[in-house]
Amino acid sequence: MSQSDDIPHTPLVFSGVQPTGNLHLGNYLGAIRNWVTLQDEMPCIFCVVDMHAITVWQDPQELRHATRMVAAAYIASGIDPQRTVIFNQSQVAAHAELAWIFNCVARLGWLNRMTQFKEKAGKNRENASAGLYVYPNLMAADVLAYRATHVPVGEDQKQHLELMRDIAHKFNTDFNVPGFFPQPEPLITGPATRVMSLRDGRQKMSKSDPSELSRIALSDTKDVIADKIRRARTDPEPLPGTVEGLEGRPEADNLLSIYAAISGEPKDAVVAQFAGALFSKFKEELAERLIATLAPVGAEMTKLERDPAYIDGVLKAGAERARAIAAPVLAEVYDIVGFVRG
Repeated sequence: MSQSDDIPHTPLVFSGVQPTGNLHLGNYLGAIRNWVTLQDEMPCIFCVVDMHAITVWQDPQELRHATRMVAAAYIASGIDPQRTVIFNQSQVAAHAELAWIFNCVARLGWLNRMTQFKEKAGKNRENASAGLYVYPNLMAADVLAYRATHVPVGEDQKQHLELMRDIAHKFNTDFNVPGFFPQPEPLITGPATRVMSLRDGRQKMSKSDPSELSRIALSDTKDVIADKIRRARTDPEPLPGTVEGLEGRPEADNLLSIYAAISGEPKDAVVAQFAGALFSKFKEELAERLIATLAPVGAEMTKLERDPAYIDGVLKAGAERARAIAAPVLAEVYDIVGFVRG
């Protein structure tokens, strides 16, 4: 990165979640809860990234429903649509338009190094969509269309953010516009940026896991939350007295990490509190903590789900605000690239 890329930009946060399946505890602790706090620190734009979702086939009806439910989860969790821009990606054409330009800036060698494509495409690489392959370029467009400076990301997205910075730098260099696009900084916040499955402490909690018992959905009722925690996989030993004692015990480590995150207590303090306890007793207290935090979110999501017109209104208003921010950036990009505009 050259010094010219260090030209200061107005602080702005951008992030988003795909509308593919129910949002779960990992989404909440690793992202959405932190976004609520970020609203008080700098301007924020939070998107429902429905264009990313269709890199693999989606049922159209389910996609529409999931898009509204992700927006409902944002609002129910405390993201204020009056202060913060909430919209779905497909309503703002700047994302697709800038993504095409970035397709022409990014290099194949860069994309070939992206590990997430390899993981998602698996053995069927030749049958994967072109969209899945150039997904990181669209992600760069999502952020840079607003010249956002900060991106809350999980560990698994850090490589995409590094590519985004490379794209921004190459654009600035190729067209001799030092500092036009910022170098977005990652925000990896909170003690639970990687919540693991309740069925396998070595696997990340995922919306795509076939077992509903592997995750706690934000829409789960109190009874369902309690049942999933009660049935969460553990090992036969009592809880250890030190954090070091969690070595080789991924399920115990995961549950204690969740407790620390949901309670706001340091992990070592939680370990000390439950030292020697049986999992049955610990799980009761963990379930109570989770219910106290998540049940109100789930109840509000259910209420919002009954009013799709309200959610659509929030998304429409957010899209209008997003377009107003992105339009001058895209117009300048078109001039820089050399496009003729009437």
